[in-house]
Amino acid sequence: MTNQFQALVVNNTEPFSVEVKPLSLEELPAGEVLIKVAYSSVNYKDGLASIPNGNIVRTYPFVPGIDLSGTVVSSADSRFKEGQPVIATSYGIGVSHFGGFSEYARIPADWIVPLPEGLTLREAMIYGTAGFTAAMSVQALEAQGLAPGKGKVLVTGATGGVGGAATAILAKLGYAVTASTGRTEEAGYLQKLGAAEVISREEAGSSSGKPLDKQLWQAAVDSVGGAPLAAVLSRIAYGGAVAASGLTAGTAVPATVLPFILRGVSLLGIDSVNFPMEKRTPLWQRMAGDMKPESLDLLVDREITLDALPAALADILRSNTRGRVLVRLS
Repeated sequence: MTNQFQALVVNNTEPFSVEVKPLSLEELPAGEVLIKVAYSSVNYKDGLASIPNGNIVRTYPFVPGIDLSGTVVSSADSRFKEGQPVIATSYGIGVSHFGGFSEYARIPADWIVPLPEGLTLREAMIYGTAGFTAAMSVQALEAQGLAPGKGKVLVTGATGGVGGAATAILAKLGYAVTASTGRTEEAGYLQKLGAAEVISREEAGSSSGKPLDKQLWQAAVDSVGGAPLAAVLSRIAYGGAVAASGLTAGTAVPATVLPFILRGVSLLGIDSVNFPMEKRTPLWQRMAGDMKPESLDLLVDREITLDALPAALADILRSNTRGRVLVRLS
């Protein structure tokens, strides 16, 4: 194994830089497990990490990439063995700890999930953090009583990473999915993922001005936030719920309490970063089992190498991607 490898490094020197450059194993942060990275993926948070005012990275120089899959090279923890395929997402990865945009990564053992049977390393990163967040959302809604026979389920931001994965997972589980998007020209793509109906962003997220509107959906997976989330809440059926994980439309939600106290609607916050490992591992196993769509490849917008990452990071900040951008490291 060579001591030198390639990684995408961001630095806040003047001018701010994002470039692929060589690193050494000694420059990697502390952790019990050294991983040869096979794949990572591009997430919105990674895009923010690649700009000077993104408020993601804490210290520089830094290697972004909030998720990765790969093979264990060496381990000081008995839970992981050389040659074992693994997944690492969330916690400090790509935020305070060097991430997945690197041919090698050194990761704390407590942040690592063994690759479940039924998933390849590539498929794990087609899901990536976005797919895991989508699976968390669906599971949280199921815990609130979501069931295929109870009505339609709305997915907002459906052409994005979380939305696309949620659409595919819900369809695989037998739900009638209404996919909402600002890119209605992608209706064919969403129907291939399993959407029964495709509506515009305006149809899903514009408010009539009423705190309670017509009850259209039993539940929703929302990756948008902001004012559109308030409009969605006003249209959820009695006893329904919304799983919220995004903020592309802003952090302020101009809602009233009426959906909650007159219709018993629940707003469920989805945080994949600190989701406990005792729940994380079984959910990855579900993602390899009953949740797994017939073809995860449908979610892939494109597969790139490190050299193409700067352009892909700019694209995701402009909402100029469809589904998942997969990063191949080896």
